[in-house]
Amino acid sequence: MKKTNLDQWISELEGIPELTREKLEALQLRRLNALLARARESKLHYETLPEKLDSLAQLRELPFTTADMIARQPGRYLLTSQSEVARVISGATSGTTGPAKRVFYTERDTEHTVGLFMAGISEMARPGEKVYIGMPFSGPFGLGDLIAKAVERLRAVPIRAGIGLTWGQQKELMEAERPENFIGFPVPLLGLARFCGDGFPLRRALVSGDACPAGVMAELERLFPVYPHYGSREMGLGGAVTCPAHEGMHLRENHVLAEIVDERGAPLPDGQWGELVITTIGLEAMPLIRYRTGDRARFLAEPCPCGGVTRRLDRVSRLDPGAVDMEEWDSRLFRLPQLVDYHAARSETGFRIRAAVTGEIGAREIRNALGIDAEITVSVCHKDDKPFYPAKRYVQ
Repeated sequence: MKKTNLDQWISELEGIPELTREKLEALQLRRLNALLARARESKLHYETLPEKLDSLAQLRELPFTTADMIARQPGRYLLTSQSEVARVISGATSGTTGPAKRVFYTERDTEHTVGLFMAGISEMARPGEKVYIGMPFSGPFGLGDLIAKAVERLRAVPIRAGIGLTWGQQKELMEAERPENFIGFPVPLLGLARFCGDGFPLRRALVSGDACPAGVMAELERLFPVYPHYGSREMGLGGAVTCPAHEGMHLRENHVLAEIVDERGAPLPDGQWGELVITTIGLEAMPLIRYRTGDRARFLAEPCPCGGVTRRLDRVSRLDPGAVDMEEWDSRLFRLPQLVDYHAARSETGFRIRAAVTGEIGAREIRNALGIDAEITVSVCHKDDKPFYPAKRYVQ
């Protein structure tokens, strides 16, 4: 089996002809200590941390950084001048109740993200093929544009669909362009495949940007190979990619140190589920030390069948979904083959569900699949309808 392209990218970028675990960890420690030295010189948030650590294990002794801390004083985490900032992402993540954050990137930060995207996308797309991009396009250095740049550098053809099209417009674009590959959110992809029906052209899909519910993944994998990726704005938009083995996501370990901790912040061994904590040793503008992501994950303990050196994350989900775990709802409801999409909201008496279907299904089938009593309305999905959620899915 071919080794993950992520290893090759790290080797080339870091000038390590033969990447080994020992060489990678030596690089990580050098880069971590360089970050600590920069942080002390900045006289900002991290100035009280030690200037140097003797081992990566000592990272666990440093305090955590949280989303609230970044939201309150984002400027205290910026380690470059404002003139070097090429991109700022502002706002709260959809579906969360936390405060809005501002995250800064230099042009070099975004260039590294493009390189990571190339490593991940190249596992799926071939030169000359078309890649449908169902991610937000927000101008230069935005997510959609960085993905498109990576696709072009792989000598493939990006189809810049974005996230604002109706089901009918997406179907027309699929029929006109006949893309072999897709990059976007998992649930809208499944809905689009069902809306389009026979003749759906895709051969492979890279899904990211939201949790990948197990039931949705199972339905997608009936159609074509699926490559889950993981990333967040705090880690430079890209963090982990899937290799040909399809057994977990290889971490961008030259730029990100990852830990899994329990509720009290104590480290957990490989194989146990907990909160993902990251230290972004490869970012220039806004590197973070021991940032609690609020995401639930675990490390896969066994070596990857592809022979890759980098560690792997299992499926990532939201640590605290609140009173309703919409990932579980998605897994249950999308087992119904007629379901294209649904919207969930709280009501005075419980929950209200609006379902868009391809036909031959009613409220009773949806209620039975959901497993709770709810006010349910069902309508046939029309070509002028849009997906209920432009990005992450949550109960409103």
